[in-house]
Amino acid sequence: MSPDSDESPSDPNPSDPKRWKPDRADDPSPAEPVGLREIGSATDSIRQSAAIIELTKEFENSNAVLLTEYRGLTVAQLKQLRNSIRQDASYAVVKNTRTKIALHNAGITSLDEDLKGPSAVAWVHGDFAATAKALRDFAKANPLLVIKGGIFEGNALSADEVNMYASLESREVLLAKLAGAMKAPLVKVVRTVDALRERREEVLT
Repeated sequence: MSPDSDESPSDPNPSDPKRWKPDRADDPSPAEPVGLREIGSATDSIRQSAAIIELTKEFENSNAVLLTEYRGLTVAQLKQLRNSIRQDASYAVVKNTRTKIALHNAGITSLDEDLKGPSAVAWVHGDFAATAKALRDFAKANPLLVIKGGIFEGNALSADEVNMYASLESREVLLAKLAGAMKAPLVKVVRTVDALRERREEVLT
């Protein structure tokens, strides 16, 4: 080989189709940034921890919880359901593993067995009976919604017990009936007081 030759010792015959080619490890293509996979994993972990913290707060700040399965419901139907209970509760699709951890963080373990399949939770901040009734009525019209159970005043509820609460009248209705029941006696008391005042004025004059 001539000293002035451009041929490399590792490439003795450039025209040979079977000539040596560099391995992928020797390929001078740009290397993957160091630690990229680790950074992505750490980011996912942070996001999951944040989601669990938010779920835990929801459970701790609610006066009741209702667990449902929404398999087969459309986005439009879920929106309709949210709107039907918006006054007393919030409703969201959840991941079972995160939800179970959040429930345990809030001291609740009674829903563990029901956290299967596509789950969604109603966090009740207002009238529990009204929320249960809205869910029951929606489930009647949309059988794909299944009420699995719930928590009310620290007690675990089965699906049948939730439906029992759904049969109760709402707080507003009960208060209206109570006010109506009290109205008649109060009217009598007012009339009696007025009559006594009139007699007292007559005596004084």
